[in-house]
Amino acid sequence: MSIQTRAPGDEARQAVPASLVTAGVAALGIVYGDIGTSPLYAFKVAAETAGNGAPLGADPVPVLGVLSLIVWSLLLVIAFKYVLLVMRADNHGEGGILALLALVRPWSASGTARRRWLIALGIFGATLLYGDGVITPAISVLSAVEGLEVVASGFEPWVKPITIVILVALFWVQYRGTATIGRWFGPVMLVWFGVIAVLGVGGILRAPQVLSALNPEWALALIARNSWVAFLVFGSVFLALTGGEALYADMGHVGRRPIRVTWFSVVLPALVLNYAGQAGVILTDPGASANPFFRLAPDALQIPMVILATMATVIASQSLISGVFTLTRQAIAMGLWPRMKIVQTSAGGYGRIYLPVINYGLMLLTLGVVLAFKNSDDMAAAYGIAVSGTMLITTLLLAVAMRQVWGWSHLLVLPLAAGFCAIDLCFFTSNLFKLPQGGWLPLAAGIVIFLLMRLWERGTRYLHGRVAEMAEPVPVFLERLATGGVIRTPGIGVFLTRTAADVPEVMQHHVKHSQVLDQTVIILTIASHERPQVPSRERYTAVPLGDGLWRVTAHYGFMQTPNIPVVVRRCVEEVLKLDLDPEDVTYFVGRERVIASDDNPAFSGISEWLFAFMAHNVADASDFYRIPESQVVEIGIRIDI
Repeated sequence: MSIQTRAPGDEARQAVPASLVTAGVAALGIVYGDIGTSPLYAFKVAAETAGNGAPLGADPVPVLGVLSLIVWSLLLVIAFKYVLLVMRADNHGEGGILALLALVRPWSASGTARRRWLIALGIFGATLLYGDGVITPAISVLSAVEGLEVVASGFEPWVKPITIVILVALFWVQYRGTATIGRWFGPVMLVWFGVIAVLGVGGILRAPQVLSALNPEWALALIARNSWVAFLVFGSVFLALTGGEALYADMGHVGRRPIRVTWFSVVLPALVLNYAGQAGVILTDPGASANPFFRLAPDALQIPMVILATMATVIASQSLISGVFTLTRQAIAMGLWPRMKIVQTSAGGYGRIYLPVINYGLMLLTLGVVLAFKNSDDMAAAYGIAVSGTMLITTLLLAVAMRQVWGWSHLLVLPLAAGFCAIDLCFFTSNLFKLPQGGWLPLAAGIVIFLLMRLWERGTRYLHGRVAEMAEPVPVFLERLATGGVIRTPGIGVFLTRTAADVPEVMQHHVKHSQVLDQTVIILTIASHERPQVPSRERYTAVPLGDGLWRVTAHYGFMQTPNIPVVVRRCVEEVLKLDLDPEDVTYFVGRERVIASDDNPAFSGISEWLFAFMAHNVADASDFYRIPESQVVEIGIRIDI
């Protein structure tokens, strides 16, 4: 079944550009938008928290202590943990917490409590990123537009309306994909990092003593002065790290090496210089603490900086939105979320997809966040808790990977895991104190989605069992065909089924009520694997059952979207050796009508009704599997749960 060329429609990973420079620029646009725009608000919020109400500038400890914490957090958490260690845990080149979960899950004994907890943690860490996808566009764009207030106070009433217009436009154009505009993401972010680095140098020249913050003694001095305030500062300092998870999640788009090279050569130096420059501005001009980022720029450049910052935050928001699309597709492929419509916006890469339901759901929630919070400072209280939780769970999964997958000794794994967990716990517990100020929002969103995913996983497992019970053994079905009464007509019939053995109920219904069956029958099952990509040469397996019946299993990774007509065409031409006219193929799909009952021990309370509602609203198989609607025959099957 091996072929030399890729069949049209098969999903394939976008090739990493041959030039490392080109790939590095692409990484700036795809990976670093979120963490790259953190200087807009992170230092301001952290310094105000460290000042504990006192005027900033007169006392260097709060300012330099925060700068020291940010610099060392970037070095330890992002550079060491993520760039050097976590990115080693690639799943066939792909990253992200679900890819990491799929990588380490086989190393946990099946059916054990450890395995169940591992899976639950990984899923919960993934769902927390949905909360991040709501908050990031809101706080990023709002903080950029707030730069207009530095230009003139008269702009203040227009900040929120302008932010809302930008966000609506951003979500509205998602259906077009990023194939065209995406090529500008990298160059714009390269300009952004260059500009914030230059502005940072200007701030450092005003107060060269800020360079002493590279010494961690300043961070220790801040902690020693008031440990409680310092503990709260950790939650604000973490704002400088948001987007760190994106380095790992987007690894499959550009590759590990370009991400590492651009981090150490462009992103890290630019961020450190800018944060140091903001510290210098506050030390020399205490009034600049209201918005130290924009105070770095001369008055004549304020408007251009607002425009550039808005462009950068739109790119950061786009990356998060695309990340939520990808995460949802992974969840669907892994059986954690109902099937929904997925639009491939470009043939240039598997990551260029659009999910209408998710897009407009995110838009409504993001606009609600903008309207609910007064400004970006207040919104920062709701930011960080979701990402810090995901980072903590990533550390736990990484510890399993280091020990079980890489085979590292306990003497090495335990100190590393303990150190990372201690840092992550500091950030996470500090962010928990933001719960009353809005931190509950992303956490609640993550918990709701987690519970829905667990319900869907458990419900579909039960549903599959019920469908399997209704299947008929192949020998019995063939015997019925041999007795006569069933007319075999020219053509190919494809029956989509979850049943990996026997004859599915949908096929039995068809034969029973029509007494007609195609001369060639393919019983097709979709198998999702715990790896991102299944190569085209391994796309399907075909087993003859007799009398023109074939059992075909199509294999896909969790980063791929099935294309059923392509699989059928290849199978017919390569195995059945038939000349295929696509119009001669009829696809039979079971439309399962799930009915909730009151006496099912597998469900309790409202859960069975909720699952029935979710099952009723799954996307049509023709849309999801790219089957021409004119060739689909739906057969209704009632299943009581």
